[in-house]
Amino acid sequence: MLTFLWYFKILGRPDDYINSKRCKYGDGVGLYRTHLFGSPAIIACTPSANTFVLQTESSFFLEWPSVELVGTTSLVAVQGSSHTRVRSFVVRAINQPDVLHKIALMVQPRITVALESWAQKGRIRAYKEAKKVTFANIGKYFASLEPGLVLDTLDELLECLTAGFRAYPLNFPGTAFHRALQCRKKAIAIFRDEMEKRKRCDTSKGKNDLMEGLMQMKDDDGEQLTETEVLDNIVSLVLGGYTSTSVAIMWAFYYLAMHPSVVEKLRVKLAKTLSEYDVLWSIHYVLIGCDIIKLQEEHMPITKKLNGEFITYDEVSSCKYTGKVVEEIIRLANIAAFIFRTAKTDVEYKGRNIFIVTETIG
Repeated sequence: MLTFLWYFKILGRPDDYINSKRCKYGDGVGLYRTHLFGSPAIIACTPSANTFVLQTESSFFLEWPSVELVGTTSLVAVQGSSHTRVRSFVVRAINQPDVLHKIALMVQPRITVALESWAQKGRIRAYKEAKKVTFANIGKYFASLEPGLVLDTLDELLECLTAGFRAYPLNFPGTAFHRALQCRKKAIAIFRDEMEKRKRCDTSKGKNDLMEGLMQMKDDDGEQLTETEVLDNIVSLVLGGYTSTSVAIMWAFYYLAMHPSVVEKLRVKLAKTLSEYDVLWSIHYVLIGCDIIKLQEEHMPITKKLNGEFITYDEVSSCKYTGKVVEEIIRLANIAAFIFRTAKTDVEYKGRNIFIVTETIG
């Protein structure tokens, strides 16, 4: 565990941790036995080993080593019929066509303002700025929270909570894990306060956000999520969304700046797909986000739209080449440093045994 923390937290070079295992033990079958996060673990680090672990659902299930941090009733913590039930609520709340249409339109005003602001600054810290605008949009969609003290406080709490996932699970004062648990309690309190306000004043009607959806939605039996289930899943979804999205945007800037031919092809493809000139320019801002000087020279106010409309979800979906570029950026950037799976039964892979008590990290 100390070696793991050294490479991940001190040096900031997680890939070198895997390379150290390879140098010490050789490539083998791509599985390395170790002890992490308080339990025996196996690290899978080759494409074939990861494919086996991640796609063999009959033998492995998703389980975080510190369920207390994500919430015992969150989607990533429950299993079996409970997982199916919670997943149905979450999917209906965030992954339906009408919801995706709404999200596509909701995020664009802040993105537009952010892009104009970045152009005026001349130089930006890509991750910091991407995280700021991403979290503002998440706060708005998840619980109708506007930028201000509450959202800033929530951002700090979730940053501390995220750090707890990379810490050894020792719950006593002074440890990162203990701080993460305390921050989670405070974050839950913020969302619970918002939920109680809605219950008292019936203010959730018309807010049309994720909290409202999870509070009001019913399953086929007419049952609703409990208050704990709503809060656990909101916090876990925020955790799963804002950091990974911010990192993806940062790497998009980097890789697009490194491959100008891809940027040019994107412009050509988008010009054929999107008929509105002003919409094309709004995408243009994103594509050259790293080249701020050039962006300033070519600045065309996004507010001067031909018909005052933003890009629709259908238009985004029709941009096939753009979608492939996004997928390739995510593949290259490796947004998630690792993913946890736990063996349901004793499993054998190329002559190596993975026992039921062992966590597998890919």
